[in-house]
Amino acid sequence: MISLPLVAIVLLPFAFAARQPDGGVVHVPITRRSHSNRVANLPKAVEALRKKYGHQLTNVKSTDSKRASTAAIPVTDEENDSSYSGVVSIGTPPQNFNLVLDTGSSDLWVATTSCTSCGSDVPEFNTSKSSTYKATSSPLEIDYGSGSAQGTVAQDSVTFGSFEMSQELLAVSSVTPGLTGDGLSGIMGLGFTSISALQTTPFWEALYNANNLSEPLFSFYLERYVNQANQISAAPGGVFTLGGTNSSLYNGSIEYLDLTGPPSYWLLTVSSVTVQGKTIAIDPLGGLAAIDTGTTLIGAPTPIAASIWAQVPGSTELSGDWQGLYAFPCDTNVTVYMSFGGTNWAISPLDMNLGTLNNTMTGNTMTGNASTTSQMCAGGIFDIGIGSIPNWIVGDTFLKNVYSVFRASPPAVGFAQLASGLSSSTGSSDPNPVQVTGLTPLPTSTCASSSGSSSSASGSSTNSGSPSQSPIKIIALPLSLLASVAGCFILFF
Repeated sequence: MISLPLVAIVLLPFAFAARQPDGGVVHVPITRRSHSNRVANLPKAVEALRKKYGHQLTNVKSTDSKRASTAAIPVTDEENDSSYSGVVSIGTPPQNFNLVLDTGSSDLWVATTSCTSCGSDVPEFNTSKSSTYKATSSPLEIDYGSGSAQGTVAQDSVTFGSFEMSQELLAVSSVTPGLTGDGLSGIMGLGFTSISALQTTPFWEALYNANNLSEPLFSFYLERYVNQANQISAAPGGVFTLGGTNSSLYNGSIEYLDLTGPPSYWLLTVSSVTVQGKTIAIDPLGGLAAIDTGTTLIGAPTPIAASIWAQVPGSTELSGDWQGLYAFPCDTNVTVYMSFGGTNWAISPLDMNLGTLNNTMTGNTMTGNASTTSQMCAGGIFDIGIGSIPNWIVGDTFLKNVYSVFRASPPAVGFAQLASGLSSSTGSSDPNPVQVTGLTPLPTSTCASSSGSSSSASGSSTNSGSPSQSPIKIIALPLSLLASVAGCFILFF
């Protein structure tokens, strides 16, 4: 006979994994997928990132005046860049999808079975199979400059990790090729309500408003694989934590920096950049920066980008389709530090090197005095132009070097030094996945099998913000990082 105490012990982990309406933390490992065609697509990547925050290139169009909005809606261009995605369940019963986790936007949208332009590799939401799906009569088209997504504004049950609530979303019926694909079905925005094209509260912020999070924040640790000898198609990519932080992933304290201006994007002000030991002071009027997990590169204003690369011997600006990108001798270690008014955070030379260029790719478009006899590599900071707000886009080239925290109240972005043994500014990269406990199996798409892989292991997971918190509020579930779709540029190589 099996004793009741034994049964209780066996069932205890499942009780801990249940949704807790009064609060919680989700610690999730991220896997990443890559594509070998990473350097050749750099011009498209740069153009997409310029458009992402451009004044004239990003807008929202609506055929319903009640839904009309002038808010700029930035989005990750998956065809040209790497980005992190998590498994989000939509509908009743739930259908599971990989959606991009993007701090540079605030809306949730997913491709549906009515999508006429979605490829066969896009898992689609079957609205007719959800008993809780409620469509409105409000069609909406979001134009991102590099593409658009259009569909119908709807409401349905959404589950992310162990959290569940009814959420407004865009059920997409048409999308520009490249915005979805290779297992990616849409986007979950992690920005603030004020930039929502749907004029609704983002999922994470709604959880915060309902007091469902242990702490009013979420955090990222992003892996690095640029120093791996072989191309890795799928590998552990880090950890995303919703409702707290994971103290096993960073050392020391978190340096919080107040947002610049009211909450919209996660905006900080770049105060200085140090390159090869030379510090470049940044005018506060030109230092406004969006901290964006949906962007691989770092975009800097034209004069600052020129000043940065002027410190690197042998570097040169590219032209033609590659205009705005810079190249430098591959045997040079480019050392960069960035400050937002506090610590000077180091960027690994590995992250500053995007890969080797050749004449076939660039068409001999190198300018300046650089020697063409040296093997040249593309740099991780590019010229985004001038006249747009924000002035900078700070993406994963920087974020892989820190533990990053996005806090709602008081609104701030925080950075901390990565824990020993993790990918860091020293250039090290541990091929083993981060160890996190309490993980349940990764949900797979109910519409099509994802080509990504999940990873789970045992270890220690903690919530640094509430050391005395009851264990029942520590909830874990795997996420996956899909770093590309077919034909995309990948930073990790």
